[in-house]
Amino acid sequence: MSVLDRVNYPKNIKTMSIDELNTLAGEIRELLIHKIYETGGHMAPNLGFIEVTIALHYVFNSPIDKIVYDISHQCYTHKILTGRKEAFTNPDKYKDYSGFTNPNESEHDFFTIGHTSTAVSLATGMAKARDLKGETSNIIAVIGDGSMSGGEAMEGLNNAAELDSNMIIVFNDNDMSIAPNYGGMYKNFKELRDTKGTADTNFFKALGLDYVFLEDGHDIAKLIEVFTALKDSTKPVLLHVCTEKGKGLPEAEADRETFHFIASKHFDVEAYNKEEHYDELISEFLLNKMEQDPTVIALTAGVPGIAGFSPANRARAGKQFIDVGIAEEHMIAMAAGLAKNGAKPVVVDAGTFLQRTYDQLSQDLSLNSNPATIVSFSLGGGISSMDATHSSAFDMSMMNNIPNLLVLSPATKDEMLAMLDWSIEQTKRPVMIRVPDVVEYGESGAAFDGRLVNQVVEQGSKVAILGLGAFFSLGRKVKELLKAATGIDATLINPRVSSDVDEATLSVLVNDHDVVVTFEDGVLDGGFGEKVARYFGPTGVKVLTFGMKKEVNDRVPVNELYERYHLTPELAVEDIKQVL
Repeated sequence: MSVLDRVNYPKNIKTMSIDELNTLAGEIRELLIHKIYETGGHMAPNLGFIEVTIALHYVFNSPIDKIVYDISHQCYTHKILTGRKEAFTNPDKYKDYSGFTNPNESEHDFFTIGHTSTAVSLATGMAKARDLKGETSNIIAVIGDGSMSGGEAMEGLNNAAELDSNMIIVFNDNDMSIAPNYGGMYKNFKELRDTKGTADTNFFKALGLDYVFLEDGHDIAKLIEVFTALKDSTKPVLLHVCTEKGKGLPEAEADRETFHFIASKHFDVEAYNKEEHYDELISEFLLNKMEQDPTVIALTAGVPGIAGFSPANRARAGKQFIDVGIAEEHMIAMAAGLAKNGAKPVVVDAGTFLQRTYDQLSQDLSLNSNPATIVSFSLGGGISSMDATHSSAFDMSMMNNIPNLLVLSPATKDEMLAMLDWSIEQTKRPVMIRVPDVVEYGESGAAFDGRLVNQVVEQGSKVAILGLGAFFSLGRKVKELLKAATGIDATLINPRVSSDVDEATLSVLVNDHDVVVTFEDGVLDGGFGEKVARYFGPTGVKVLTFGMKKEVNDRVPVNELYERYHLTPELAVEDIKQVL
């Protein structure tokens, strides 16, 4: 029997010897490598945090002592030790559990978290609540993988230092974010590593935190010794522990950025490489623009790979690319400053992360008419099978309603690049371009001059179909099936703009159309379809809006979602027939 076979809950490891715990770490490492290669997932972050997790659960009494994971993409070992081992040992159970902490799965998890820099703030709140109730327990925040660069992390540290009670912050320093770390504070972290925590300048001490340094975060015996000394502390303390991202997997140790998150080994790489993808198309377009114009600059917040800025492309861009670290609010405000002073900033990020910067979008950019371009990628599509924390289904409804922000939804490759080119060169207002997940081809909408003009692709009568962005192709399929089923030759429109309605085009539809149908790859509430429905409200035209219901979906197969929301040609046509 292996050591891992004896482990189902934290209590099972508390009587083990150091040798047994080291054996357990090795078995977990092998298990994680096998499982993540099978299903895909966060490889390097989890391989580097196995020993720390074992030591945490050996010393502390979870869930009475509460461990809060930042981002929680380093929580796989935690899940194995807290009753969810089958998610890693049983292939039939691989998909039953989230890749992040989830209170619905276990009493040992406290937050559903997939965004970064949150753990210290969350743990500070839990510690304060504990004190108000007169309870005693340890509150532990785990933070790392570049998360210290986020503004919320610094705000949390600043307030945690004011607690006059127990709080332990475990800073997992692996000298990496997703890509290499960026920012002045990381120079001090390197100095602390190089001096084994004795540097004269100490960022954490300057905030008023007690500070402990541990050079080898893979030495379980030493980790247990340190955690035992910190347990039941009466004031906030930060443990700076050094780990190796990707430890135990040579390819991950050598290429920590690529192995931060990997696809399943069943992913068809050959087929993928035969296709065009927007990350590569957009990065190449921007690199060519940079070569022609030294004022063009691309910015991202810790996720350069989303927009195709590989290490080679970052080197090619040089000073015209900046990864601000995990600091979306700063990134948007910096883009506003760049635009104000005559540069041409292009922000490349995922819609799920842009949710963190509403104030900067509405104030610094839009209120001040600073002409920055925001290229918003979805992760697998707006309506997708992503987990609840990484859905990009809500970005358009958020952006659509910011005054003076023009939100564009291209339907084809040519249109995407034309919009990007126009946006970079215009100087009137900020623009967001919502990138479709799949590259579509065709000349439809290739030209774009910034006017709010819907493109009438095919003129018909009685029914008008507006297929926004990624769902323009769905609109075309619905038109074809509707004609086959009813003989109605519908008008097909490519709206191109989701933040405003083209009243000139819509007004003409009133004369010879009974039904207007909208399709959008996102949540309906606050979305494009609602704007169209509001315009036709005083008229006799009926409007059918197709998109996502306002709800949380967690790893639901996308085809199941399309069925649920009638986003298939067959179901949409049946709905249209009923209205007719």
